Order: sequence, then structure tokens, then C-alpha cells
Amino acid sequence: MANKQHPMGSGFTAASTADEVLAGLDLTGKNVIVTGGHSGLGLETTRALANAGASVLVGARDPERAAQAVAGLARVEVERLDLVEVKSIDAFAKRWLETGRALHVLVNNAALAAPKTIARDARGFELQFSTSHLGHFQLTLALLPALRLARGARVVNVSSGAQRFGEIRWDDPNFTTDYHSGVAYAQAKKANVLFAVELDRRYAQEGIRGYAVHPGVVVGTTLNGSAGPEALRSMGLIDDEGRPIIDPKVGKKTLAQGASTIVFAATSPRLNEIGGVYLTDNDISVVDDTPRPLTADSIPTEVVSSSIDPANARRLWTLTEEMLAR
Repeated sequence: MANKQHPMGSGFTAASTADEVLAGLDLTGKNVIVTGGHSGLGLETTRALANAGASVLVGARDPERAAQAVAGLARVEVERLDLVEVKSIDAFAKRWLETGRALHVLVNNAALAAPKTIARDARGFELQFSTSHLGHFQLTLALLPALRLARGARVVNVSSGAQRFGEIRWDDPNFTTDYHSGVAYAQAKKANVLFAVELDRRYAQEGIRGYAVHPGVVVGTTLNGSAGPEALRSMGLIDDEGRPIIDPKVGKKTLAQGASTIVFAATSPRLNEIGGVYLTDNDISVVDDTPRPLTADSIPTEVVSSSIDPANARRLWTLTEEMLAR
């Protein structure tokens, strides 16, 4: 893993936008699914990929609201998808497979604002882990036949720099004790990275590559959308007038800048022979295990070795299969 997990010199920067990353690429004939592709970073990802010629299907819990959000975008459709409902995931995947279409890119983007108190799905699973990891795991495996048909597909898991602080609670991933919303969020985001690593190991020979992405911190997205003005100000994300502070060099980005690394992972020819990596700022991240606190002026985003450890990735895959089999 270490030999792949280092910057390649992509030519893009933290300030690059999704449109800049896609400039010159013709995605006509490419089929893409974006979960939660109707709001925030998901909507910007949908818009940019569709404008580059791709046909995009947005999976959303509320299709009516999602349809309103993507109205006017060419080649964009919406279907119901609730990532904490087994039947909803299976039905969504079945509808796609019945069309016989290849799936070139799956962007596992949907997440939810961290609840302050413990929340669970109908199966009893902690809701952030269920949405961000378990649901996307089930969806991805259900769509494998369509991904194989693409003869060169990519699965992009939208993670976070919070993977640095996350730990998989192997004996208690559902927080039967000691729940903390931030700890649960970090576990889910670490799982996104480990899932990409093991997915790539298992399916690269079939032309299916896995990637995990830190998009940056964007005011109003799931990461901070539930935070109040005082909290956002203390995090250095808004100024005294309530205006977003944009400083991509330290990870504070616009939607267009945040979505850029997502579409880079989804489309860049530079990644044709590379998978199972974590990306940030439109390039492969360095590995940095140096403990660094999160402050208003410093947002560490580099991947830590435990997030890309092959043994951890295989262990999580097994744990996930066991949880979904219950």
C-alpha cells in the first residue's frame, strides 16, 4: 500500500474546481450514480459530471425534493434510495441491473449530520455507520454486475480528514456504550477509506477500482451543517458577519473546490492504473502519522497508516458482512 499512497503531481491544487478538473474530458456515454447527489457536495458533483457529458442517476431518500434540486440539469435522473433500508437498497440496485446498463462510476457520497444523541436504524445499527458505510457497502456489492460491465469502473467513497482521528470499534461499532457523535462520525469516515482499500484489492483485476476522498471543509455540508454560527466561527469557517471563510490551502473550500477531488477520483486518466488510495486536494495523499490537533487555523487531512492498512481493511470487510447477515 505504501508504494501507491504518495502524491503523483496531478497538476491540480487545493484551489482547483470540479469544472477545472474535468476540462477537456468528454464523459459522453458514461453512466454515474451519486448517492445524495442533490445537495451540497453531491449536487456540485452531479452538476459537474453531467455538464461534462455523463448520465447521472441520483439516489435520494426524498426523490421529489431531489428532483427539484436537479431540475434543469441535462442527463440527470432521480430514484429513491434510503441507505439504512435493506429493501430500498436492493430495489434501487435491481432497477439499475434490469436496465442492462453498465455503471462506470459509483460515488458513495450520502451522509447525515452527526446526531448529538445516539440514533439507530431499524436493525439497531448506529445511524452514521449504517448510512455512510453499511448502506454503501451493500449498494456497491449489489451493483457489482453493472460495474463489471463497464470494463473499467470506479467506486469513490467520500470520506473525511476525520479518518485521522477515527478508530473502528471492532467489539462495539454500534456504540452500545460511550456514544459520542464526533467519535461515531470519525469511525464511519475511517470505514469509508478501509472499504475502498479492500474493494480495490478484491476487484481491481476485474477492472473495478476503489478510492476514498477527503473533499475539504465546506460550510453547509453534512460535516458542519448542523453547527450553529458560534461553533462555525470557533472553527474558523465563518467570519463575524457570517460569511464563509475560503482558504483552500488549509482545507476551507467552496463547493466547487470541494467537489473537485471527488470528480478527480471519478474520472482522472492519471488514476487509470492506481486504486485503493486516499486522495485530498486533487492528488494522492501522503501518509502522515504525526499527531496534529484540529484547530481553526489547521485542518489535518493527510491519511494515517491505520486507515489504509490492508489487514484492517480485510477485517472490516468481514465485520461488515457479518453485520449485514444478521
